[in-house]
Amino acid sequence: MEYSTLSVTMENGVACIKLDRPEVMNALNTQMRAEITEAATSMGKEARVVVLTSTGRAFCSGQDLGDRTNAANVDMERTLRDEYEPMLRAIMDCPVPTITALNGAAAGAGANLALAADVVIGAHSSYLMQAFTRIGLIPDAGGTYVMPRTMGFAKAMGASLFAEKISAVDAANTGLIWEAVPDESFEETWKARAGQLANGPTVAYRNVKKALRSSLRNTLDEQLALEARLQKECGQTRDFAEGVLAFTEKRAASFEGR
Repeated sequence: MEYSTLSVTMENGVACIKLDRPEVMNALNTQMRAEITEAATSMGKEARVVVLTSTGRAFCSGQDLGDRTNAANVDMERTLRDEYEPMLRAIMDCPVPTITALNGAAAGAGANLALAADVVIGAHSSYLMQAFTRIGLIPDAGGTYVMPRTMGFAKAMGASLFAEKISAVDAANTGLIWEAVPDESFEETWKARAGQLANGPTVAYRNVKKALRSSLRNTLDEQLALEARLQKECGQTRDFAEGVLAFTEKRAASFEGR
């Protein structure tokens, strides 16, 4: 498929989806949301890991306030339900691991788009900002769901009310993202992380995602039952047999993803 707002590539099982509207700091318009949804859905079927990053100096500045299809009098509830939710679901429910390579500023809905991935790796110079109250809104695009569960209630409340920048280093220290790395080693690091996942046991990764995301709503009994079902599935894969054999032979495992 041809994309007008994204650059999408695939190499060695790693699909890289780059937001590509640098002239507006990769702000989200209707077209970009639709293309991210389509790209994440299709690449999730073809790749072994999906990376979300961007071109230019910003990751994503949030909603494109100049988008005429989303003017001030637009039905925000409809936009969130019909455009943002499918985009976020495509990333969160992707059957393979997803990584956000946070290369710059991520504000408003752009911050929460970044946080939708399984793992966020940020360059030291990057930051996130829940900028919504600056224009009289509340955090959306999943922000009020993700933040309390990652950085804790108090930090989430402060981030939402004060709308201040959260550096990648602080975000990593509070548990909002996985890690922050120096700018000079940022690209090398996220590519190495993506390669590691692309060469790993994809069924196990898929079930890790299911188990951890389900744990946020399950009771202990429900979660223990889910673990047992998912572990049974993992135990029947070639990757499990290979992992055990590699362990006994004291060598690196060669996973096939089945």
